[in-house]
Amino acid sequence: MRRRRRWLASAALLALALDVASKSAAAAWLPGRPVELLGGLHLRLTRNPGAAFSIGADVTPVFTIVAVAVIAGIAWYARNVTHRGWATALGLIAGGAAGNLVDRLFRAPNVGHGHVVDFLYLDWWPTFNLADTALVCGVAVAVLLSLRNVPITAAPSTGGDAVHLAHTAGGRDGR
Repeated sequence: MRRRRRWLASAALLALALDVASKSAAAAWLPGRPVELLGGLHLRLTRNPGAAFSIGADVTPVFTIVAVAVIAGIAWYARNVTHRGWATALGLIAGGAAGNLVDRLFRAPNVGHGHVVDFLYLDWWPTFNLADTALVCGVAVAVLLSLRNVPITAAPSTGGDAVHLAHTAGGRDGR
């Protein structure tokens, strides 16, 4: 189980580090106009006070509180995660939430009200960042695991009794 917690923490820290570094680079280096990369992908610096699609720009502190709650909930629940896929999904969600939380806490206009740096733009989608990407990928993995009925936690092993219970649960002993 410790390995899964480390896996979750590693996924979260990697997502957070990539997001913070990319936002810092975008804020420092992007010109005032979009830069086209390839296939409709542009770099375009924007600052978003709201959530996805700039919804809720007037309630930025609520998003700060929600991000803290999500991260705290995942950190608390992490001790129970035994599946690597779930550890990855929850780590990506926590890392993405933490990336946008860093902006809300430390960027202008002030603490808890900071605007999130977005810089990736597709012709057919609003501007986003790597934290948003980590969140979406984490949620997608969680949905797939849920659809496949993959448990987040495994039942604790009790030695020989677990084998007997698994065998009898299948109805092979005539009960």
